[in-house]
Amino acid sequence: MEEGGYQNHGEISLANYGVLFLDEFTEFDKNVIEVLRAPIEDGKITISRVNSSITYPSKFMLVAAMNPCPCGYYGSEVRECKCTDTLIKKYLSKVSGPLLDRIDIQVEVPQIKYEKINDNKVETSAQIKKRVNRARKIQIERYKQDNIYNNDSLTPKLMKKYCKLDYDTGKLLEKAFNNLKLSMRAYGRIIKVARTIADLEESKDIQKKHIAEAIGYRVLDKNYF
Repeated sequence: MEEGGYQNHGEISLANYGVLFLDEFTEFDKNVIEVLRAPIEDGKITISRVNSSITYPSKFMLVAAMNPCPCGYYGSEVRECKCTDTLIKKYLSKVSGPLLDRIDIQVEVPQIKYEKINDNKVETSAQIKKRVNRARKIQIERYKQDNIYNNDSLTPKLMKKYCKLDYDTGKLLEKAFNNLKLSMRAYGRIIKVARTIADLEESKDIQKKHIAEAIGYRVLDKNYF
């Protein structure tokens, strides 16, 4: 992606209906990163020139990876971080709250321990693929009358139909909403992620554990940002 925003439509539109992977996310210019907000939300990007403007489709899945600080060891249990608080704050400030709010799943990946490298209990990629394919079939079948194909495309009206929560599950989400000071956008995204987690388990209903897991994917900004 080039700085200034005008050329971002290249990578973004080429990733339409695909995956846009940005490694070392905080190494991009902050203005470039902020350009992602509109296409993530709207599925399109409009480039305006002096005499004209053009809109490109950009419905992609954003996958971004970054270190928690310049040295990479902030929060690590293995090595000590040498960065100052000011340096860490400046480094993380490249990712704004509004942009982070649009990222459904935010996870911290700790350094793997040696004994787990050859752990046979870890689910294989082939096993994960089977679960994902089953979940995709469930969603396609569920939404065949609604002209959508996945949980991410659920409208507020359809969420009320397909994402009903029982009392205890709803209270858990309410508590998280208030305690974590979540936005309405985050609230909706948690429910959609929980619906997907339920589908991966082939569960007809969203259960309390599914909401709890989805909430757990939204707390990275509370720990670091």
